[in-house]
Formats: sequence, C-alpha cells, structure tokens
Amino acid sequence: MKRLPLIIFFFSVLTQAQTPKDKDSITQLDEVILLDALKKKNAAGIVPSEVISAKVFQNYSPVSMVNSLNQIPGVYVFSGALNTNRITMRGIGARTLFGTDKLRMYYNDIPVTDGSGFSSIEAFDLENLSQIEVIKGPKGTTYGANLGGALILNPKEALGRSTNFSNNLTAGSFGLLKNNLSFNHFDGKFRLGLQYGHMETDGYRQNSNFERDGFLLNASYQINAKDNISLLINHIDFTAQIPSSLGATAFAEDPQQATFTWRASQGFEANNYTLLGVNYSHRFTDKLENSTSIFYTYLDKDEARPFGILDEITKGFGFRTRFSGTFDFLEKQADFSFGAELFKDEYDWDEFRNLWEDNDGNGSLKGEQFARNKEFRSQWNAFGTLLFPFSDRFSAQLGLNLNKTDYDYRDLLNSGTENRSAERNFKAILLPSLNLEYVFSEDHQLYANVSRGFSNPTLEETLTPDGVINPDIAQETGVNYELGTNLYLDQKRFQLNLSIYQMNIQNLLVGERESEDRLVGKNAGKTRHRGLEIAMSYNWTISKNIQLSPFVNYTLTDHSFVEFIDEGDNFSGNPLTGVPEQRRTAGIQMRLFEHFYWNITHQHVGEIPLTNAADLYSDPFTVFNTRMGYLKKLSEHFTLGIDFGVNNVLDKVYAQSVLINTQGFGGREPRYFYPGDERNYYGGLKIGYSF
Repeated sequence: MKRLPLIIFFFSVLTQAQTPKDKDSITQLDEVILLDALKKKNAAGIVPSEVISAKVFQNYSPVSMVNSLNQIPGVYVFSGALNTNRITMRGIGARTLFGTDKLRMYYNDIPVTDGSGFSSIEAFDLENLSQIEVIKGPKGTTYGANLGGALILNPKEALGRSTNFSNNLTAGSFGLLKNNLSFNHFDGKFRLGLQYGHMETDGYRQNSNFERDGFLLNASYQINAKDNISLLINHIDFTAQIPSSLGATAFAEDPQQATFTWRASQGFEANNYTLLGVNYSHRFTDKLENSTSIFYTYLDKDEARPFGILDEITKGFGFRTRFSGTFDFLEKQADFSFGAELFKDEYDWDEFRNLWEDNDGNGSLKGEQFARNKEFRSQWNAFGTLLFPFSDRFSAQLGLNLNKTDYDYRDLLNSGTENRSAERNFKAILLPSLNLEYVFSEDHQLYANVSRGFSNPTLEETLTPDGVINPDIAQETGVNYELGTNLYLDQKRFQLNLSIYQMNIQNLLVGERESEDRLVGKNAGKTRHRGLEIAMSYNWTISKNIQLSPFVNYTLTDHSFVEFIDEGDNFSGNPLTGVPEQRRTAGIQMRLFEHFYWNITHQHVGEIPLTNAADLYSDPFTVFNTRMGYLKKLSEHFTLGIDFGVNNVLDKVYAQSVLINTQGFGGREPRYFYPGDERNYYGGLKIGYSF
C-alpha cells in the first residue's frame, strides 16, 4: 500500500534579491521569474551549444539537476538515486553501468572529471549554479574533444553592483528538507559569493536515506584594468544509502523495496569532496589575453556493498591555461585561442570483506582486507582554434586537440609475491575539428561540423579478469558529422533549433560483468549513432499581465551495432543497448500578473533495449511535473516568495534508470530496473534582503 505523501508548505529556492545601483544592473531575483535564458559566449565556437539556466531550472524541484538536463534534446540522465546518475549524450555513455564517463565536465572552467574519465554531478548543488552549458559530441575542441561532449557548470554570482543575502528553504514528501543560505557582493572590483546548503531526505524506496552538506566560496578581485584574480572553493559531504536495482518481478510487486542484500547489509556510500582552484587572468593588449588556473581536488569515499566494503581516496591536481585574441584577416577580425591543460591524480582503493551476515542485523561490518591498490593517472590536452570570417555571412573554424593519457597501476597487497603491477600508456591521439557557419539573415543560421573524438577506458575496463593491466585494450575513437540550423520567426518570438548527426565509433568498449563485484572490458566492434534533435519555443505576450512560453524538445535516434561479435554471438545490426529511440520533453511556462508563475512539463521516454540481442526492452513512460510560485519585492530591501510543486503528477510507475546486459548471480533474477519516485510534493519559502 502506497503511503500518502505529506504536503509540506514551504520552503524552496530564492535567487539573490538585490537593489540595482546603476542603470545596467540586473537582479538574480528577476532571473527566476523572467522567461529569457541567461546567455553567454558559446563555448563550442560558432556551432551552437545548449545553455540551461533559470528558465529551465524554474520548471523543476531544486533538489536535483537531472530533470533540467533531461530537457535538452540528445541528453538523457539515467538516475537510480540522488547519488547514482549516468549522463548520456547522443547514446555515448549509455553502456556504462554506473556513473558518468566519456564526457568532460568543468566547473568555472576548471576540469573536474577524474583521471579515469568519470564525472559526478552529485558533487554540485543546483541552487549554487547560474547555468550549465552543454556541448554535444566532440566538437568542443577547447573542452577535451570527448565523444560524449562536455558540461560546463557556472556558479552563481552577484549581477550588477549589489550586496544581498537570501535563504531558500524547501520541504516536501519523503521527509525532504533542503536549505540554501547565500550571500553575494560586488562593488565593481571585489566580487564575493558564499553559499551553504543542507539537504536530507528519507527517499521513496527502502534504504534510500540521503544527507548532504555543502559550502561554496567564489571570490574575485579586479586588480586593475588588465589583471583579475579569483578563488574557488567547493566542498560537498554526503552520505547516501543504496537500495540498488530490482528484477522485473520485484519491480512489478513493490517498486519501493530495496534489493534484499543491500537492505540487509544497510549498503551506503559516504563522499567527502573538495575542489580548490585559483585563476589569474591578464589582458596583454586589446587583441590578446590569457586565463590560467591551478586546481586541487580531494575525494574520500567509503562504500559498503554486500559483497565487499570499498575505501577510496583520490587526490588530483593540475593546471589549465588558455590564450585568446584576434588578428586581421581579409579586412575583418579573426579569432584564435590556444592552450593546454594537465590533470594528474592518485587513486588509492582498499577492499574488505563485508561481514553483514554475522552482524546480528546491524548492517555492514568491515572484515578482512582482500585488496589494496593504487593507480597514478595523468592526462594532458593541448588545444587550439582559428575562426576565419571569410565574409559577413560565411565563417569557418578550425580546431585541433592533442590528448595523451597514461595509467600506472600498483597492486600493493601482492607486491611481495605475485606482482601484478603494470603501466598502460596510450599513444598521443590527434583530434581535429571543422565548424562551418552560414548566416542567411539575423534570424536564420546554418551550421555544420566534422570532428573526431575519443573515450578512454575506465579503470575496470583496463584490467583483465585476473586484475592485471590489459595491454590490448584501446581507446574508443569516432568521427561526428553534424548539420543544423537556428531559425527565429515572428519578431524572434518563435525559435527553432534543429540538428541531424551521425557518429561512427570504432573500438567499442564493452564491459563484461564476470561476477557481482567484477567488471572487465574489451574492444568489441563498431557502432553508428544517428539522430534528429528538435527544440522549439514560443514567447507569447497575451496582455500586460499574461505571458505564455510553450516549448517542445524532441529526440529521435537510430543507434545500432555495425559490427559486434561477442563470445561467438553476432549482434551486428541490432539496436544499441541503453538508448531510447524517442524522447520528448514539452511544457508551458506561464507568467501571470507580474509576480505569479505556473509551469507544467512532461517527459516521454520510449522503450530501451536492455540486451545486446535486443530480446528485452524497458517499458516506455510519460511523467508530468508542475511548479507554481509567487515572488514579490515588499520593500526597497526585502523580498518574499512562496512556491509549490508536484513531481509525477499522475503517479506513474516507471523505471527512472536501467542497467543493460545484467546477469543474475546465485540463481537470482537479473536486476535491470531502478524505480522512479511515486507522486510527491514540495513547497518553499523564499526570503531575500538587499543592503
């Protein structure tokens, strides 16, 4: 019997309240209500990228950024829990069982993807972000040229000269409580942002408690007209219980249940993550400037699994420098940029027996150590782009990225007897890119891209079943072909973004699960990724008091194995596992009587092939969400608002994440499904004060 969710009214997201002190000031408060997205310079060059900002954030709960990312065509996040997310772009990354790889993630231009290629959006609080820029495919030369693409997260900061304080408190179903306390200041030279956040929830499923605390410091100082220095500190500490995946029978009977062994062992993970970065930028002349960052990351993670307890410590450091500028070309100004980034990290992991069965029902208990390992990983990228404006209408951008990746694995437990330590140094790989743009008019743009990308194998994929480095494992490589258009009609009220693409991938990396706790990899063939992506929106001002903004985003894919023979089975021609053929996100945003908004969205996900043989599919589903709010400035200094939202309005039973090619061990049913939450509610109180 489903429990009735508590409707708790009220506490949610408040963006910064502030008083403009000059003509050009913009308030963060207005950004919540207005339907126009915050714009920034396109990180992918002349080929458009997607920007997710307040316009999209306002549609969904502030608890997670998953729904906001899922609104983008071509991007899909499989979310098994708040701490279990897998971001896929155009089918890249869909075959990874846990976590996000095959893309590059940056936080304020600092790389935060670890040395094995994994990125964790769980380490960042949505309420601390001003926007997320999404580059799909390897065309973002400056940001790694990974097959999946890149995510660039930008933290909030005061806009215009202002000093303001805000507190955003959200409460809702499943014992949800989330608070974000924020202070922002900018006086023309010194910029300071301080945020502290706390979130806790019991979760929808058994054994799914989640608790997180986070602190963000984002400060900068304009030394003079040419020099600026900034400091970034982001710290997240969270503990999350793990309910794990369910088989088809358990999913149909009771999606709230946790897998028995994970529930009995009280499986969980605890993460303590810190990012520290310093940036210095200098303008040499009007035509040349440089931005250089040095950074350090630290992750201390413990994970109690029924089959073993994992202790991990990852320490990383590096630098990134980029020069950019202009030069004269055919009586016009051409743009250039070049630079490099180096990232090194040291990954230590120990494994222990989990004696939960002997612990009198008290959950996990650390037993004898059976593994002790260390890996040194380094990756560097050199990059450069040249943008040539051949005419007022036609431009071409050339890009080149050079990547070198090395792994050095040490088996410390067996070093005295059976030394299985080894190195895996991949050859340097050259990744060119060509972007073309033709502007028919101010309202119509056509663009094309041809680019080469790559993906490194993960740590587990580089090891053989015996736990030694596989010297034959190779990087995935692929070539992306893309054609698209941006079109504006009706005095820019209607916008259409359309793109078609094909990506051909060689040396496909395939993970084979040999046991419940061991995954190994191999290169197993070729895939072809084809797709159509459409994003449409319309801003309709009916009257002074009523503004409507409907939108539809649609993704159609034809992803398949071109050549794939595994253990004698020929899967060539079959659809690529883990990728829905169709996805649609649509909705309408309404702004009424200046201070009130009401947004309704729905997401449809088609069936997903779960096996290489394409003999098992997940069920398609459609989920509706809604959010409404009222926000008003009560005086020159004080702002107050409330909001209320409902997730899964129609109480749909669906799988929010799936695993592929899974196996049942010990005679148990294969576990493919992570249930999505039942209907749930949240509400918020918003308080802001400007000085």
